[in-house]
This record gives sequence, structure tokens and C-alpha cells, in this order.
Amino acid sequence: MYPDLESLGLPPMPVQADDMARIRASFDFYGINFYNPTTVTSAAPDSPIPFDIVPTPGVPVTGFGAEWPIMPSALRDLLVDLKRRHPQLPPMIIGENGASFPEPATAGRVDDQNRIDYVTGHLAAVAEAIEAGVDVEEYTVWSLLDNWEWADGYTQRFGLVHVDFETGERTPKASYDWYRDLIAQHREEDAR
Repeated sequence: MYPDLESLGLPPMPVQADDMARIRASFDFYGINFYNPTTVTSAAPDSPIPFDIVPTPGVPVTGFGAEWPIMPSALRDLLVDLKRRHPQLPPMIIGENGASFPEPATAGRVDDQNRIDYVTGHLAAVAEAIEAGVDVEEYTVWSLLDNWEWADGYTQRFGLVHVDFETGERTPKASYDWYRDLIAQHREEDAR
């Protein structure tokens, strides 16, 4: 067992006789969910984990605050580094990428330029990774609709469509129209 896991109080995970047979199978893609980088520093000597998470200085943040810095270059760096360290990886898929920002809780048009800027920056980072030789086949914005988030319930809004959780009414945000138009533009360019 990896020694550091034991110090964290995790149960032992012994090697099984058929482990190699299970894990040597090939796979069709490598999926990544990316929202933000995490900056760490050495932990205090009495800390139960070997690092502390600290704010990333000098970058904007999402609705989660300093815990979720906006740094698209970290996505590019991750993709390029994975390709460098594991050149035989299959195509990569960005399964989730998005951000929450403070928005009104009632229905109505939401001008979420901050979300447009976030997605624009991260799409540019993916394009830079592709130019550097990374095979990225798909990118998915998280999410289409405001939804219930595991960690924060209905308090964080990630959607391109605003949902009034009292009435269920759905209203496309400015980011919805922008993303729809971006997809249409690239579809037309690909058709040429």
C-alpha cells in the first residue's frame, strides 16, 4: 500500500492477482474535467495533509471566490504536460469546463459577460494545446442549465440557461446566445 495513504487513515487497497489483467486494457479517450488550478504551499508540521491550499495571487476568481481562480493557461499547461509525459494517450475529451458567478435568483435576462470571458479564455487555451500537438476531440461547457451542485446545492449557477428554482422557468443567458452563435460560426467554417 502506498505509505502516505495509510497516514491519512484510508483503508488498505492490497494488490489483487488479476489487477494487471484489468488495467492493461486500452481505452478510447482520456476525459478531463477542468474548472481551475489549485495553488498549494507546504503545510504546517502538525497538519494531517502535506500541503495547504492558498489563493492564487493576481488572477480573477469565480463565484466561489479565491478557491476558484480563473487561469485558462493552467488548462493548456495540463493538456500539454499530459501529452508530453504520456505520448501514447488516446484523444482527450474536456467533459466539463465552466464557472459560476453571482446572478439574480429570479427569471429574467442575465448578462453574464464574465462567463463568456471564462469560456473564451478556456477555448483559446484548448486551441493552443491543439496547436502544440495535443489531440483534443471534444469540449463541453458546464453546464447547459443552472442545476443542483453537489457541494453547494442551488447557490452556484453554472448554466448557460438561467433556471428560476421556484417556478422552473428557464431563460437563456447572454452566454447561451454567444455559445450558440460560436458553434454555428465554426460549423459554417468547417463546411467550407
